Amino acid sequence: MKNGLFVSNLVIGVFILTFSTVTAEVDYGEPPVIAPFPAKLDSHCINKWWKHLPKQGTNKRGRPFKIVDIDVPRDQVVCFGMYTVQKGVMKMTAQLFPLYPKESRTVRLELKRNDQWKEVQTQTVNDIGWSALFRIESWDQSKDVPYRLRHGKNAMFEGLIRKDPVDKDEIVVGSLNCNSNANRKPRTDIVNNIKYFNPDLLYFAGDQSYDHIQHTSAWLLFGLHFREVFKDRPCITIPDDHDVGHGNLWGEGGKKSTTPAGHDGGYFYHHEYVKMVERCQTSHLPDPDDPTPVLQGIGVYYTSLTLGGIDFAIVEDRKFKSGPSGKIPQMGPRPDHVRDPNYDPAKIDLPGLKLLGDRQLLFLKDWGQQWDNVSMKVVLSQTGFCGGAHRHGNYENLLHADLDSNGWPQTGRNKALQAIQDAGAVHLAGDQHITTLIRHGIKEFGDGPFAFVAPAIVNNYYKRWWEPADKKPGANREKNSPLPYTGDYLDGFNNKITMYAYANPEEKVQRGGFGLVRFNKKERTITFESWDREIDATRPDAKPMSGWPRTIKEVGKKGKAPIWDILPLQ
Repeated sequence: MKNGLFVSNLVIGVFILTFSTVTAEVDYGEPPVIAPFPAKLDSHCINKWWKHLPKQGTNKRGRPFKIVDIDVPRDQVVCFGMYTVQKGVMKMTAQLFPLYPKESRTVRLELKRNDQWKEVQTQTVNDIGWSALFRIESWDQSKDVPYRLRHGKNAMFEGLIRKDPVDKDEIVVGSLNCNSNANRKPRTDIVNNIKYFNPDLLYFAGDQSYDHIQHTSAWLLFGLHFREVFKDRPCITIPDDHDVGHGNLWGEGGKKSTTPAGHDGGYFYHHEYVKMVERCQTSHLPDPDDPTPVLQGIGVYYTSLTLGGIDFAIVEDRKFKSGPSGKIPQMGPRPDHVRDPNYDPAKIDLPGLKLLGDRQLLFLKDWGQQWDNVSMKVVLSQTGFCGGAHRHGNYENLLHADLDSNGWPQTGRNKALQAIQDAGAVHLAGDQHITTLIRHGIKEFGDGPFAFVAPAIVNNYYKRWWEPADKKPGANREKNSPLPYTGDYLDGFNNKITMYAYANPEEKVQRGGFGLVRFNKKERTITFESWDREIDATRPDAKPMSGWPRTIKEVGKKGKAPIWDILPLQ
């Protein structure tokens, strides 16, 4: 009996010892930086992040609860790099996975010249967002330069800083947006197609993250999705509403919003969280035109980038926009939705309402007059400047007007469009999930700029359709268009728009994709292409979506600014 008791106690003792060994917490030390915002924000990646890793599993809607594995092997902590070059200044953001307290916060940039790697700069990683910014002036833009970002002994990310393609007749831009968390799988289909088309520039128009209060995890996942295509070409990323934790965003000059919906104007989540999001996504962009912060010390990033003779203005069409709540009558279940088709749109276009804001308008007007070594001009923003969809969320949900679209406020919209038109620029955007090519009207149909909204990367999160309630084509519809609802229309704000091409989703089928825009300097044409994500572009029979591509051509000039018109369908 005593021997049996001894054995039992030994087994129990071994079990306790084993259990204790498994569950004992490793002493990683104390975090050197404590997040200045509430612990629920970015909780996977701040403070003692290793104690708050979410369990693997699915939530009630069947979506993965764990966004991405952030506790990676230590030779993989450099997730990606992202860069631009403007006027001889190369800026690169290094994005790391979370580091333990006792790990180095130094990340190193090495460049390869004359077949030799040389360390050229070190920077300190910010514990809030885990990014670091490199800046090198007097950059030679005439040569390709391999780079690598290094941390510790073995962690490394390699890529190529491309030379400025000024000698190319055609500059190609890949336009993407809305990387929905409804699907966290790798974007292999889109990545392979982008590699095949080999664009000179990538533009991500917003909603790289849909995880609202977990930006860093979602941003790391975005990097894993797309780093194979932006590691070796310049990339523009700008955050939109979901990136900063909103369903919709009316920034209203950086004020504090009182509601998670944000429709009273401003940012709901802590300003340091917003600053972290913008730091991670935009610090590699060229220096802002006017770096003066807005309210709460939130920065700005509106700026310009010239690549291959194409001049891109990067604007923030959410940051200064007025919120509707408390300013106009509510005409639907939400302050930003209008259900009544008989309301008077003029009554909501009130004095004092802003879209781009005064300082951005001044920037656009000044930018539009600068033509040294510039062949064409393009404005990049988060969303389109009109109501470009009739049905929202599900097919039966007809919405007369959506104030989240930049069709409102109309006066601000028209000021922005006039600045774009005076510059002879075209407009590229995202956000709407549905792809469209529209020519805006300011005073008359067709007197404004062309605007291309690229399809969402994943659009089954919130679908939209361009299909009017009466299911009638617009006036002056192109007779040989395969699309039934083209021509001249008034949107829900009485804005004049001419629809040339769109791609509606099928009811139960995901129709995500990407856009390509080809700027042909020799032929003086711009071609817009909308591609399904699942297509294999390498196949000889591969084609863009029905109704695409569409091409506009320079037909004259107003001063130095080109005048564009659309070419007939072939």
